[in-house]
Amino acid sequence: MKEYIATFYSHYGAVCFKKNCEKLGLSAVIMPVPRNLSSSCGTCVRFQSGDPGLPEKNEELEQIVEIQGNEYRVIFCTEE
Repeated sequence: MKEYIATFYSHYGAVCFKKNCEKLGLSAVIMPVPRNLSSSCGTCVRFQSGDPGLPEKNEELEQIVEIQGNEYRVIFCTEE
């Protein structure tokens, strides 16, 4: 399993995404966004998923990054 962080435009989006992860049986936790990732609302969801088992994206999703040691690799980013 790989670890990911999803950032959102609103806290509500993070809560909905976490619930979706749990429905899929994925381990997920809501937490503050790490300093080196930008986010509109300051809340993110850290989750684990097998590849390509990413949860469904919602309209509040800003980006999803894969955690690679102390670095992040962007795997999804909304177009502004």
